[in-house]
Amino acid sequence: MQWMLILGLIFALITAVFAVINVNPVQVNLYFNVVQVPLILLIIGCALLGGLIVGFYGIYRQYRLQREIKLLKAELAQAPVAGTPLTTSSVDNDPLKPMYTDNDTTATSFSNRK
Repeated sequence: MQWMLILGLIFALITAVFAVINVNPVQVNLYFNVVQVPLILLIIGCALLGGLIVGFYGIYRQYRLQREIKLLKAELAQAPVAGTPLTTSSVDNDPLKPMYTDNDTTATSFSNRK
């Protein structure tokens, strides 16, 4: 986590130095209007806007992951514990029936084969 802070500070320093060097006014076309702004404001404004977008995405992603963790913990709490016998359902309590009877002609025995 510390290396992210160090990289962020280095990036901020490089951006600030680059912005201070470029103080000349530039034209910005806003589709409906053309304005003159100092390049330093444009550089810093774009860097801040990019940081806000990344920050909001990180917050959204963290919220989504926390919600998924909460759902998985709830699912894990409902899962059976290892080593406990599983309960059988009462839907199919009939004993197993043979697939064919002695009268059934579909199954032939080996002794009747030629």
